[in-house]
Formats: sequence, C-alpha cells, structure tokens
Amino acid sequence: MNDRLDLAAATGDERTLLLGFLAEHRRLLRETVLRLTDEEARRRLVPSLTTPMGLLKHAAFVDTVWFVCRFGGTSRVEAGVPESVDESFALDPEDTLAGLAAAHVEATQRADAVIATLDFDDTCEHPVMGTLSVRWVLTHCVRELAQHTGHAEILVEQLLAQRST
Repeated sequence: MNDRLDLAAATGDERTLLLGFLAEHRRLLRETVLRLTDEEARRRLVPSLTTPMGLLKHAAFVDTVWFVCRFGGTSRVEAGVPESVDESFALDPEDTLAGLAAAHVEATQRADAVIATLDFDDTCEHPVMGTLSVRWVLTHCVRELAQHTGHAEILVEQLLAQRST
C-alpha cells in the first residue's frame, strides 16, 4: 500500500479507508521524528519514557504485537519485541533514528502482510480485553498512532525551538 493517504479513496470501502489512514499516520510519525538529530530525539522532556525516538520504537512494537504476534501467531520472543508496553519505549545505546525508522518500515511491512490475509471480522484474543476483531484493532491502531504523532509533534516543536536559543 502507498504510504500517502489517497484522497481519491475517500469514498473507498472500509478496508481502503482504514489501511489508508493507518499508512498515513505511520508515515507522519516517521517524518515528524526524523526532523531531529539522534541526540535530540533521545531527549526526555516529560517524566515518562516518552521521547521522539521512543515513540518511533513503540510504533514498531505496536504493529508487531497486534498483527505479527496476535493475529499472525508469532511469539513476542520470536518477533524480538519486549513483553511490556513500557519496555517498548526504552532506548538502547545503539539505537539511531535511521535504524529505528528502518525497523519501523520493516515492522509495518510485516504487519501489512498479515493484515492482507485477514477479514475484518476475524478475531484475536487479548488477555484483558477479550475477543477483538481486526476492524477494532485497526481502528485502535489508527487512533493510537494519531495520538503518538501528536505527542511527537509537540516534542519535536520543543526540541527544534531549543536549537535557536
């Protein structure tokens, strides 16, 4: 799927619309964070583990956990992702923006390959939320990515403002 939201598909079916918005928010998050240097993207401006670089790492985790693991049947260990959400924001000393952006693209491609095999009424089991449809998970992921892109935009704005001071 094209990483740019296809406005011509604004009257498309549910699959076209949801996957279009998902791809758009993935791209926007990457483009927003990639405006920074590695050093800037590691900076913590809030008490949580949320950093621009951490948001990118977490986004790859989300795609992997929901689609590759939960719907695709791959374990988190096999997929190379942490067990907890908080750990998905944690940065390793060797993490770089370029490396995490490439990992994010790779994670989205693996997720998209699984999504392509699913019907929107297919379900997975979540240990807390119960039975969830592909439709619900896609909508949840669009919402989550939109929120995280907003977080990234605010953090990036603050960091870029510090360049000029």
